[in-house]
Amino acid sequence: MTFAPAIADQRFVLDHVVGLVEIAQHERFAAASADTVEAVLEGIGAFAEGEWAPLATAGDRVGARWTAEGVVLPEGYRAAYQAYVAGGWGTIGVDERWGGQGLPFVVQAAVLETLGTANMGFALAPILTVGAIEALAHHGTPEQQATYLPKLASGEWTGTMNLTEPQAGSDVGALRTTATPRGDGTYSISGTKIFISFGDHDLTDNIVHLVLARTPDAPAGTRGISLFLVPKVRLDGTPNDVRAVSIEHKLGLHASPTCVLSFGDHGDCIGELIGPEHGGMRAMFTMMNNARLNVGVQGVQVAEGATQKAAAYARDRVQGARDGAPAAIVEHADVRRMLLRMKAQTMAARALVYYACGQVDRATLGDAKARERLEMMTPLAKAHATDLGNEVASLGVQVHGGMGYVEETGAAQFFRDARITPIYEGTNGIQAADLVGRKLSLANGGAFADLIADLRRDARHPALARLVDVCAAVGRRLQGASADDRQAASYPFLTMLSVAACGWLMERQAAVPEADAVKRAACAFYLDQIVPEALGLEAAASASAEVLYALPATAF
Repeated sequence: MTFAPAIADQRFVLDHVVGLVEIAQHERFAAASADTVEAVLEGIGAFAEGEWAPLATAGDRVGARWTAEGVVLPEGYRAAYQAYVAGGWGTIGVDERWGGQGLPFVVQAAVLETLGTANMGFALAPILTVGAIEALAHHGTPEQQATYLPKLASGEWTGTMNLTEPQAGSDVGALRTTATPRGDGTYSISGTKIFISFGDHDLTDNIVHLVLARTPDAPAGTRGISLFLVPKVRLDGTPNDVRAVSIEHKLGLHASPTCVLSFGDHGDCIGELIGPEHGGMRAMFTMMNNARLNVGVQGVQVAEGATQKAAAYARDRVQGARDGAPAAIVEHADVRRMLLRMKAQTMAARALVYYACGQVDRATLGDAKARERLEMMTPLAKAHATDLGNEVASLGVQVHGGMGYVEETGAAQFFRDARITPIYEGTNGIQAADLVGRKLSLANGGAFADLIADLRRDARHPALARLVDVCAAVGRRLQGASADDRQAASYPFLTMLSVAACGWLMERQAAVPEADAVKRAACAFYLDQIVPEALGLEAAASASAEVLYALPATAF
């Protein structure tokens, strides 16, 4: 695996889609000089290629193991993680007050992309830690921030998010974990959480769990939820009453332990309140909004890795002939179609996610319009980029032919690893529901109208201009539709709008004089072939929910 082409595209997108030079003109991000960003991108590429990529196969085949003493990662993982800490890679996007380098969130996203392309399961550890840092930076007390943020920023400790419970999947308001005051400002935590990524491991000596729970007499539903900081090891060095009782046996991401965590089995699990009592949902969304963008980054990770592997195989695999001579399969038109589609979709996903991450940085600088645009783009970036990661990984298996179905080539690992990304951090159906239920009405419909205006003003390709018009018309209809009709149309509409946004960003890149032949070909393919496909979703996005409810539930 080589990272040079991906790093070149990262740099191009940062310059010509994100506008990083403009962001770096502000004092808050003055550290993001062109030379610094170049050094970061090149450095993480070398690190990922040398330290993390060689462990990806063992992570998949050996995976994380549960033991009575705790979860154990495969041989070499702790050393590789400690090398990550020593290199300061966890500090990239963290405020300098907490020992970070103060670089923009979008640069941090690029670092996470490269790490995840090398080893997607392993890279979940720093991704989850980023979410914990965000929550504490926005909602923690000064004492909590001073105590925990420097160690989380360095990666010396990792962080987790503990939301889901056995009886409460996406319905967070149904959680039952309790937090009882101990009389000294701390709380006794009791309950069980499931699907906790890196909930236990042997990479670090401590893990900082952020746990949603209910205090006594809390209101029902989400209004009664509070957020608590529950370390695996207390500050005095004694173990807290937290343990991993099992890990899940999963389709993919075997290097990432997905834990069932039990809190307070012996009545001695101590936590601290983060933010105000009953303010857990607000703090949770601070974690989840940026985490959703980082899951979108995972879509780019898996697409980039699958594309690299498929292209290398296609160049080497000789099958058939062309012009009377034996030829590698890359010479066959259909294989080229698949490879160019993979490259175009990967570039589109990267542009979409990086653009959204750039809005995080602009919003941090106080740009109110950027905050609205970020709200609009988050469900698109999370859902569409992960859908594309799955499509590209599937095409990667197809390029390999029968050998893609054989584990030995490694193509199947991308396919298996990708499948979780449309599910966690809010399923893509939830993202679509959020788009039509909340985001279309944001700023009285102004945020959607502003996005459409930008797309319409810049669209030059006839198919893209047509798609933007259709998205505008469907969006207007959905703003006044019934709840059922909005939900029925939500997913095809999200896909149409995402493709329109990607087409906008791809067309912008193709117009840059410095764009190379690969970029121009990928952009042309996207505009000529992928954008018109999205027009075919108009019927589904315009249909009512009537047909979906024509059958009783028992008929399914």
